[in-house]
Amino acid sequence: MRRALHAEWTKLRTARGLLWLLPAIAAATAGLSAAAAAAVSCGTPCAADLTKLSLTGVQLGQAVVAVLAVLAIGDEYATGTIRVSLAAVPRRTALLAAKALVTTAAVGAAATAGVAGSLLAGGLLLPGHGGLWRPAIGSVLYLILIGLLSLGVATAVRSSAAAAGIVLALLYAWPVAARAVTDPAWTRRLDRIGPMTAGTAIQATRDLAALPIGPWPGLGVLALWALAALLAGWLLLLRRDA
Repeated sequence: MRRALHAEWTKLRTARGLLWLLPAIAAATAGLSAAAAAAVSCGTPCAADLTKLSLTGVQLGQAVVAVLAVLAIGDEYATGTIRVSLAAVPRRTALLAAKALVTTAAVGAAATAGVAGSLLAGGLLLPGHGGLWRPAIGSVLYLILIGLLSLGVATAVRSSAAAAGIVLALLYAWPVAARAVTDPAWTRRLDRIGPMTAGTAIQATRDLAALPIGPWPGLGVLALWALAALLAGWLLLLRRDA
């Protein structure tokens, strides 16, 4: 396992395209958050959830996370180097676990920087915040789970483009589809199980009773999505030829 982790970290560190996506995660997250905070004109007291508003950039940063995670294995299938990886690490479970751990560490570091920048910009540009710890830690965990979801989907479909399309549709098209439903009860149900709509509940600090799902249960829904994707990817990795 130690050799597998070292190999995966080396791949990430030496692949220029992947390496540059890490600062892009932080920049996209903090940049959009700062822009959203600067665009708000709010009196005192402000009716908006300022902490959640300060973390708007997570909705852009997650797209970069998805791209990074699908490329972590999708590129190997595209170039055929997955055969080399499996020759070096014949235990396929260990290979996928190593990719998941390296993805978690890399995305976690970039997400921490992005979330910290977002909250700093929000604190400077907006008049006040609610509690910060749960939204901050939860947003980092949210981005990590998006990375694991993307890795699992890419392992299952073995195509970076297809995996990115699936993940981005789950994140961005699901809420649109939920709003297109005319029955408010069904809209609420879809919001409770959508990976983004449920997961981002962790950022809320106001009117929690009005949310379709609570902050930690919502993050738990996203964790189930990530677990299901990784499980599907793992089973298919074991059963199929490289």
